[in-house]
Amino acid sequence: MTAPSLTAAELPDQLPQIDWITDPSRVARLSQDFAWFSPVLKRELGGKVGEVVVRPRTEDEIRQVVSLCARQGVPITVRGSGTGNYGQSTPLSGGVVLDLSAYNGFMWCRDGVGRAQAGIRLADFDQRSQPLGWELRWLPSTYRSATLGGLFGGGFGGAGSITWGPLAASGNVLGVRVMSVEPEPQITELRGEDAMLLHHTYGTNGIVLELEVALAPATPWLECIAVFEDFEAGLRFASEFGAAPGLLKKEVCFLGAPIPDYFVNLADHLPTGSHAVLLILAPAAEAGMQALLARHGGRISYRKTAEEVADSHRTLLEYTWNHSTLHALKVDKGLTYIQSGFDPSRHLAQVLALEEVLAGEVMTHLEFLRTKEGVFTCSGLQIIRYSTEERLNAIMQIYRDHGVFINNPHVFVVEDGKQAGKLAEGVLDMKHRFDPQGLLNPGKLRSWQAAAM
Repeated sequence: MTAPSLTAAELPDQLPQIDWITDPSRVARLSQDFAWFSPVLKRELGGKVGEVVVRPRTEDEIRQVVSLCARQGVPITVRGSGTGNYGQSTPLSGGVVLDLSAYNGFMWCRDGVGRAQAGIRLADFDQRSQPLGWELRWLPSTYRSATLGGLFGGGFGGAGSITWGPLAASGNVLGVRVMSVEPEPQITELRGEDAMLLHHTYGTNGIVLELEVALAPATPWLECIAVFEDFEAGLRFASEFGAAPGLLKKEVCFLGAPIPDYFVNLADHLPTGSHAVLLILAPAAEAGMQALLARHGGRISYRKTAEEVADSHRTLLEYTWNHSTLHALKVDKGLTYIQSGFDPSRHLAQVLALEEVLAGEVMTHLEFLRTKEGVFTCSGLQIIRYSTEERLNAIMQIYRDHGVFINNPHVFVVEDGKQAGKLAEGVLDMKHRFDPQGLLNPGKLRSWQAAAM
């Protein structure tokens, strides 16, 4: 990395026409995400902040900032809305936080495909595309504030993954427009598999400016909560409904007791000690869902049409995925979580076995989905009563011993998370191509550091 001749704090004077943020409290806030979900990351990332934040509004402003940073050797950490959970947007080496949330134009939507600038909020994208008959295929629970570029750079998918798989599934992300970090930044359009080499790499190997994504037909989604007295009955209902190919759905979330007890705003619909399945489904699927529900001994305690959801400004989506953990943490700050992927051939047996081993210490939260290969299974966002880091690691090992894959959410290096210790082939080549000086989010890509030694 080139030694800076100007510090990051001196850069605003070089480009005064661009929106810079220098107030220390605002810079500190914009250097953080939801990594505090993890007591480990909260400790390891404490005090890590950028020196200055810049909020460009046009591609040319981005180019000017990137060129200046490249010429001065100043690190850049790209940020959307900061809704990630792994410290993706927390700078380890100070420098400039490049906030792309103001670079948020909706470009076009036609024939099941849409394109927008990276900083567009997911809710805003849908608001623009739905009148045209289309919507995003997947939404994280943070969709109101999360950006399209942020989801691509550090996210998985969310609601909709039960039908379309995660972002990483072939055909979901069609193309990206990327800027290199060089004194004379280059713009490149990457398509298909090449584009996906920048997915979930925390903005370490290229600055994504625009994304082109496949869309789903806009649907007036119905929202329901099914409650059960029996854990296994609720689990089997969730799995059977989720797997039913003829019943269109957007979200199937299973919450074992006592997780529903943490949802204070839904207390009237969640009997104390009950197990719950949160459902977002097409109206035409309701009759089939009710038939399955009756066979498994559950009942509907909450039901809202799409119009009622819109009028109430409250959606069940914001009680699923990582929002489940957030609601629990609001009640009990002594909790944390893990992320797990179950074997499609035996996911129910694995869940039941782990519930028997860890009940009382680990609370079962499952999101039913299709893998990027299209296979139906479930992923876990289990909530844990935290005691020590050693015990947390031991719990994750128990899951591994049962054949469950762990996506460790208590690490901030790309290889240690979803990459499972090994960087996907081609990611490092993109780093060389788009960030030859190693200025993007330094410290998050171990393979680059090792190659530089």
